[in-house]
Order: sequence, then structure tokens, then C-alpha cells
Amino acid sequence: MNAHTEVDFTLPHGYVAGDGNTYRHGRMRMATALDEVESVAHPRVQANEAYLPIVLLSRVITQLGTLNAVTAQMMERLFAADVAYLEDLYIQLNSYDGVVVQTRCPHCNSEFSLRIIPAPEGE
Repeated sequence: MNAHTEVDFTLPHGYVAGDGNTYRHGRMRMATALDEVESVAHPRVQANEAYLPIVLLSRVITQLGTLNAVTAQMMERLFAADVAYLEDLYIQLNSYDGVVVQTRCPHCNSEFSLRIIPAPEGE
């Protein structure tokens, strides 16, 4: 993946591994539809929907320090502040930013870019 689909992060507190080392720096990729569908179908999520962020984050975090893989068990052991940070980052990375179109002012004839973001349903 590239810079448009991945971001680096630094956890506020960090993951404390079994060997006592703390890992704060990592990388998260954008989620795919499959990430979200399979996370919702995960047995732990079916038993307790509050577990969804744990499963989903374990799928989209591609690096945490020098650790080879990120698992749901590792996400369970993060401090709550780190999970909240990662959830916010996930939302930022996976939010829809709308469509940018080129247009022209009908009054002064100047060209400009306009971002069109759909209104939430019900508005």
C-alpha cells in the first residue's frame, strides 16, 4: 500500500509485550469491505459487539514496532487510551471526504475547486 492508503502512528502509551518491551510506533492501512464484513461476522463480535474495534484494528494495523504480526489478543492488552486513539485514527483514515469538482463562478468567471460532501440522511 502507499501513502494514500496507510498512515504512521504513535500510541499515547504503547503496547507492553510479554517480554516487557513497549511498542508505540506503528502503521495502519485503510480498511477494505472484507475487513469490515469479516470483523462483524467474527465469533467474539457475535457474542459481544463491543469487541468489534479489537478485531477490526487487528486486521488494519500492519505494523507495531518490530513485531511481526498484530493480533486481537495484542489489541486486548492495549491501554484504553491507545484503543481510543486508534479508533479515531481508523475513522479519519476511512471516512469519505466527498468529491472534488472543478467549476466556474457565474459572476466573475473564476475557476475553482469545490468539495461536495453528501448531507447525512434525514437532513
